[in-house]
Amino acid sequence: MFTFQQDSAPVHRARDTIELLRHSTPDFIAPHMWPPNSPDLNPVDYAIWSIMQQRLYQTRVHDIDELQQRLITVWCGLEQCAVDDAIHQWQRHLRACVNAEGGRFEHNLGL
Repeated sequence: MFTFQQDSAPVHRARDTIELLRHSTPDFIAPHMWPPNSPDLNPVDYAIWSIMQQRLYQTRVHDIDELQQRLITVWCGLEQCAVDDAIHQWQRHLRACVNAEGGRFEHNLGL
């Protein structure tokens, strides 16, 4: 089983998209129930990006082309266990959000 999480991008809130999801997705959660753009609910933000930043900026980046190439290299070299760890943490993040009734919850994560 998996959970598909919308990120509130405008295209994800489009009427046609919402209707499609409402009719074809089991247990669809309506947009008014979506949390605001919360980095604490996005595994890339709360786990993966810090690993990538550490690796990206080991030395100075000279231009946008170098940054782009480093991003690709670091992303491709990311270990699966780092992704798995981030996903395993997600349920705890979701539970903390629910317990806080959608309010601030990062202080309840015990990190």
